[in-house]
Amino acid sequence: MKFVIVLVALFALASARPTDDVAKDVRNVEPENYNYELETSNGISLKEEGVLKNAGSEHEAIVVHGSYSWVDEKTGEKFTVNYVADENGFQPSGAHLPVAPQ
Repeated sequence: MKFVIVLVALFALASARPTDDVAKDVRNVEPENYNYELETSNGISLKEEGVLKNAGSEHEAIVVHGSYSWVDEKTGEKFTVNYVADENGFQPSGAHLPVAPQ
């Protein structure tokens, strides 16, 4: 009986394998814009949007704008970090973050 179950499972796995044409199509999918939002019951929230910039050029880059926030459990204070991530790196900003001198 165990042999039959293993055999059926292997057959199902082999049947579910995508063909080369399908795999080729998936690999050739161009990146698209994306966005998402998430909020948890304990006050954590995330929001992010990404856009492909200069597609197909030598200077192609993904530009991401987003923010995340949380509530300090001890003080109840809400903290928020806004950020941009692009060809210049990750650039966060927030009222509670130190700022480098000019």
